[in-house]
Amino acid sequence: MNYYGAKNMADSWRTVRKNTIQVAQEIPEDKYSFKATPDTRSIAETLAHMATATHLAEQIHFVDKKDFVSIEDFGRYLGEAGTAAAALTTKASIIDALTTRGEAFARRLESASEAQLGEHVRFPEPLQPPSKARFEMLLGTKEHEMHHRGQLFLIERMLGIVPHLTRARQQRS
Repeated sequence: MNYYGAKNMADSWRTVRKNTIQVAQEIPEDKYSFKATPDTRSIAETLAHMATATHLAEQIHFVDKKDFVSIEDFGRYLGEAGTAAAALTTKASIIDALTTRGEAFARRLESASEAQLGEHVRFPEPLQPPSKARFEMLLGTKEHEMHHRGQLFLIERMLGIVPHLTRARQQRS
């Protein structure tokens, strides 16, 4: 049987984060305040958010090992991540946080057992579905990062930068 487990998830996460770090490195720091529209995050705010977004998953699945997450828990974890993101104010601090926090999260992913990944975490009403497997929730962390990286790829285009994955594909053609 083909099994996608903790090691695969950690390796995949490392690849996703490596690509995010490359985007962060390629955008000049003087463009970090750029916003695609006035009501969106700046490049710096988006990258800082990405650097700290693993906090929610780490708290739920590895630190507090929750089997039920209340609305208050979500609020507290998101607030803590937001505070940490707000403290990242330079390109260097953002790249450092992306690197160190990303690797710390990968190590936590690697440590998860098959039984842990199969456990379900419940949510209060009216949230639907009423529960999810830890495995799905942890994959959601990677999906969240990829969502924001897609936004950054478009912003790179707006700044006249060809994203590195596009350049690599063009070189292979």
